[in-house]
Amino acid sequence: MQLEVRAVRKSFGETEVLRGVSFAVESGIALGLLGKNGAGKTTVMRILMEVFHADSGEILLDGKKFVPAAHKIGYLPEERGLYPKRTVAEQMVYLARLRGMKLSQAKESMKKWLKRLEVEEYETRKLETLSKGNQQKVQLAATLVCDPDIIILDEPFSGLDPVNSQILKAVVNELIAEKKLVIFSSHQMSYVEEFCDQITVIDHGSVVLSGRLKDIKKEYGNCRLVLAAENYSHEQLAKKLEQELGGLVEVDGRKKEFLILNIKGTDQSALLRKLADTDIDVERFGRYEPSLNDIFIAKVGEEA
Repeated sequence: MQLEVRAVRKSFGETEVLRGVSFAVESGIALGLLGKNGAGKTTVMRILMEVFHADSGEILLDGKKFVPAAHKIGYLPEERGLYPKRTVAEQMVYLARLRGMKLSQAKESMKKWLKRLEVEEYETRKLETLSKGNQQKVQLAATLVCDPDIIILDEPFSGLDPVNSQILKAVVNELIAEKKLVIFSSHQMSYVEEFCDQITVIDHGSVVLSGRLKDIKKEYGNCRLVLAAENYSHEQLAKKLEQELGGLVEVDGRKKEFLILNIKGTDQSALLRKLADTDIDVERFGRYEPSLNDIFIAKVGEEA
């Protein structure tokens, strides 16, 4: 399947929230939908779910108008919505039946997902008696109980400790391997990098970056290198480079582990030969691959 969002606009009163948003996502290739708080991500998700209607634009599934009611969609909202005073089992079965499952199918799927997420022991417990992390796992189980083909996950790792995060990571990877269509939104960029082959970044209601993460990283890392030295601190190394190789490179940034350099008048091999003629004891040298967090901040501003 391929889901396409084309030139979608949405306003609330005089405030334009989405300004011609376009992107596409295919089954088996997770899309990271990113942006600062208030950028418009949740509005996009709610339009996909038909909670809101777009003012203009269109959404297509395999080239035809997307009708959410005709498809099984699993949606995990950032603001959780299960019933705290109901038992885990009864509300999961209820939600599965709302999405078209027979009672026997709903019960079987409920047990399957509670077991997979290691919360089967809480089946008869009221949700409010569970820890925040276990409530989050139940919420994910409720999202997947109808065996959806389209899955939208908004901050799925919120409230999870490292052990439970590993369980959820495995589940998300399984969904992608099963060729589910996955849209993943999180402010935890390390998770987005782990799961998503494609990203779309929204800022103030407009798409400011979209494409394959691998290609975007290559573009942002072009003509940039990393360098660290055994015998110089980063500050000392920056001064040394300016004194001896100022016409060839400039310091473009600093990380805890290395300096980031822009190549000005040479290539990687020639620069390494020049470094060999100095007293710099090279500890680390190579092409710079920016993290998604670096790219995100560069694109939407330091205040992110």
